[in-house]
Amino acid sequence: MAGLVGEYEVKLDAKGRFLFPSGLRKQLPPAGQRDFMLNKGFEDCLTLFPLQEWEVLSERLSKLNLFKPKNRMFYRLFHQGAKLVSLDRAGRVHIPVAHLERVGLKQEAMLIAYNDRVEVWDKVKYFEMIEGSMADFADLADEVMGDLDHEAE
Repeated sequence: MAGLVGEYEVKLDAKGRFLFPSGLRKQLPPAGQRDFMLNKGFEDCLTLFPLQEWEVLSERLSKLNLFKPKNRMFYRLFHQGAKLVSLDRAGRVHIPVAHLERVGLKQEAMLIAYNDRVEVWDKVKYFEMIEGSMADFADLADEVMGDLDHEAE
């Protein structure tokens, strides 16, 4: 699958549902447009993985040596709270209350699509995180990407 891209603003209804954006849905292969694994993200967000991508990631994680305590803890923490969710007939995703509460998700949310996943952020928290990180963006780019050209040599 080609990497997902885009930033989408969505509104949650009283039942914790949002309409999955058509522009994002079109980026997914037909078999990946309905079922997702919902999980917590690494920051204060949730992550939606198309089910096929979750299965690829799970296969990689299954190769961890679970006799190592750090590997077991990572495996537990990563999978803790994971839940299969599917688009309903109206094209909505339902986020369970426990997941909404875990990250403080309110009525307005941002979907941030990149690579093989979609992060689900409370809109206010997302823009606070972005604004707080922009001052360090040049240094971060240098640290992360600075030696990229040399890796091909």
